[in-house]
Amino acid sequence: MDNKVMYSLSYGLFVLSARRGDKDNGCITNTAIQVTAQPNRIVIAVSKDNYTHDMIQETGRFSLSVLSEQADFDVFKRFGYQSGRDADKFAGFEGCAARGTDGIYHLTRYASAWLSCKVVSATDLGSHTLFLADVLDGGLLSDAPSVTYAYYQQHIKPAVSPGSASGKKRWVCKVCGYVYEGDQLPEDYICPLCKHPAADFEPLD
Repeated sequence: MDNKVMYSLSYGLFVLSARRGDKDNGCITNTAIQVTAQPNRIVIAVSKDNYTHDMIQETGRFSLSVLSEQADFDVFKRFGYQSGRDADKFAGFEGCAARGTDGIYHLTRYASAWLSCKVVSATDLGSHTLFLADVLDGGLLSDAPSVTYAYYQQHIKPAVSPGSASGKKRWVCKVCGYVYEGDQLPEDYICPLCKHPAADFEPLD
């Protein structure tokens, strides 16, 4: 099978945030859909590699911010290119996020809407967990169109140049555009932005 057939599926892009104790965190996700209207429920699929995954699994609560076309690349770098285990992703983000009644941050800029959710069930999918959740609260923030992967690729992601100042080899993720730099791309490498495997990378040099 040509794995590129999977790229024809359309995806939205979201900031998924959680809070455990006094620790806040968030990550980029592309898997969030409404599954029922009565009760109002959504599902999200979250990679087990994400620190946010562990926080949601323990607390059963999360907030989902629907990114809009007003989001710039810095938003994706902040929430997708670093781990919450090592960095406070909301530090220096004042004026761009606020806590909901659940105490969890949601974006107030760069997003068209936000949802506050409570987990109903969790299904182990291997590399990911599928969380089914009730939508308890939410709000509209902007009438700007919600951002899709296609829009991100064409208008937000910086153009990738083939050269490398360090002289090292580089591989680019064909899904999201993340660039890995090193002498060799590990076979078990996972893209830190979109969580796709090494098979979805191609050499730049």
